[in-house]
Amino acid sequence: MPNIKTAFLLLFYFTMILCYAQKNRIVNKIEPNIVYILADDLGYGDLSCYGQEKFLTPNIDKLAKEGMLFTQHYSGAPVCAPSRSALLTGLNTGHTYIRGNKEVEPEGQYPMPKAAFTVAEMLKSKGYVTGAFGKWGLGFSGSEGDPLQQGFDTFYGYNCQKLAHNYYPDHLWENENKVMLTENEGSKNGQYAPDLIHQKALSFLEKHQKELFFLYYASPLPHAELAAPKLYMDKFVGKFNPEKVFKSKTNSEALKKGEYASQPQSHAAFAAMISLLDNQVGEIVAKIKELGLEDNTIIIFTSDNGPHQEGGADPDYFNSNGILRGYKRDLYEGGIRVPMIAKWKGKIAEGSKSNHISAFWDVMPTLAELTNTNISATVDGISFLPTLLNKGSQKKHYYLYWEFHELGGRQAIRKDNWKLIKYNVNKNGNYQLYNLENDISETNDLASTMPKKVAELSKILEASRTESEVFQFK
Repeated sequence: MPNIKTAFLLLFYFTMILCYAQKNRIVNKIEPNIVYILADDLGYGDLSCYGQEKFLTPNIDKLAKEGMLFTQHYSGAPVCAPSRSALLTGLNTGHTYIRGNKEVEPEGQYPMPKAAFTVAEMLKSKGYVTGAFGKWGLGFSGSEGDPLQQGFDTFYGYNCQKLAHNYYPDHLWENENKVMLTENEGSKNGQYAPDLIHQKALSFLEKHQKELFFLYYASPLPHAELAAPKLYMDKFVGKFNPEKVFKSKTNSEALKKGEYASQPQSHAAFAAMISLLDNQVGEIVAKIKELGLEDNTIIIFTSDNGPHQEGGADPDYFNSNGILRGYKRDLYEGGIRVPMIAKWKGKIAEGSKSNHISAFWDVMPTLAELTNTNISATVDGISFLPTLLNKGSQKKHYYLYWEFHELGGRQAIRKDNWKLIKYNVNKNGNYQLYNLENDISETNDLASTMPKKVAELSKILEASRTESEVFQFK
């Protein structure tokens, strides 16, 4: 009899332990759908929930109210292609395959190799249907870097990020097919590409609503050429005077190859483009709700780097980088610190905010933990899922590292609140040192007064990269 009683007690205790463990697991057994929305050159201060005062972004603001807003999230790089490479491979720009914007004629960029292991491949191995919509920039059509060769089941949009400068292109790509847009032939502007891409993405959600899906929505907005449909332009014309006039020096044929069109109302156009992006985010969220998928879909919104200054853009007028120093191509905070918002109904606390320091290369390990999937490659990232769900212990980075392969070469490292920056790498440029805790705008260079800290961080910086045969500092 005592043996039976003891066995019963042991069974009871084991059951309680098992229930406790199940209750405290980071994620459920049922993996969620994943929607990752990547804006193009949207600055840290370009959203009203991050401080924008000249216009509103109500749908993205609502996303933040229903989820978590990150204050210290970093892009993979200060420009498009390497930032996206870091995102998709979980590797920072000292290790990832694509470290710069390298064009390939007649259309596309230097391809990510077949050996790369991407987020899409990881999720596909778990049974996810994977779709990429928008701007690619990691390999010309048919190359090893083609999205269909990097884990995506379907793709629609611009393969070439240079051609994505123009919002009325003469063609887009649907998988391996070049889709000619007859309404945009020559100098005609009949079909606005971001609208076409958006409708394809919504169709993807409808088509795969009964399957696990990963939607990578790489919007071309609000980068480069300042152009928006009349419906959106009419909302802002005359509201941001004096207007900034941009006069193009090229012809209509060159515009279709990536040059910027004239825009007499640059301020209005910029606000209109972000308003359109905001509406598209709202429609994606609404579609998820309409399909009954809100409880089992995580939505992440962010930007690939800081605000640009091209084609008439005026980031200073809109305070697009907030109090941060620098723009696109800079390794100051304004070039790489970006907005990030995550929503998952019932899992991520509504109206929450996090100052956890994270970066694009953390996305892969986060989604791996979220979906209980193994990463069959080495990564630099750390999962921030414990922060998202407020469960478990959140690991922290020892440091973050970036490099940029233009303008003489640039490197930067962040360790705790210390930021070490080196410009003109190929000419053995000087280091700059900032304490972000009390100098977030990076105005007080401490390098000359703190040589020991510079020496400590420079050793880490110099050891944080492997050589690349293709992407050299220049």
